Amino acid sequence: MEQIGAFLPLILIFGVFYILLIRPQQRKVKQHREMINNLRRGDKIITSGGIIGTINKVNDNKEILLQISENVEIKIAPGMITDIYISSEKSKEAKPTNNDSKGSKSNLFSGLFNKKEK
Repeated sequence: MEQIGAFLPLILIFGVFYILLIRPQQRKVKQHREMINNLRRGDKIITSGGIIGTINKVNDNKEILLQISENVEIKIAPGMITDIYISSEKSKEAKPTNNDSKGSKSNLFSGLFNKKEK
């Protein structure tokens, strides 16, 4: 019985590490893998080096041809893609504005932290 009591703190520490560190990292890796597998021609991406470009071609040997400017193409490995780039113009179009909900709970504290509209 004393042996189980000695290992209980180690088991609890492992459980906490699993919940707080291992599971979120596995989820993040899975989402990145799905994003890489769903890349298509014409997608605008950001590389880990900060280069923003448009995918021109996805080769069979897992190389991606990325157009970074007019007449400039580079080859990159799919693992070097960090995110799909969404410009601010597209994000503004994607977010519908609803001015009817001024009394809602989501806007309760927005007046305190944001500039008031005229």
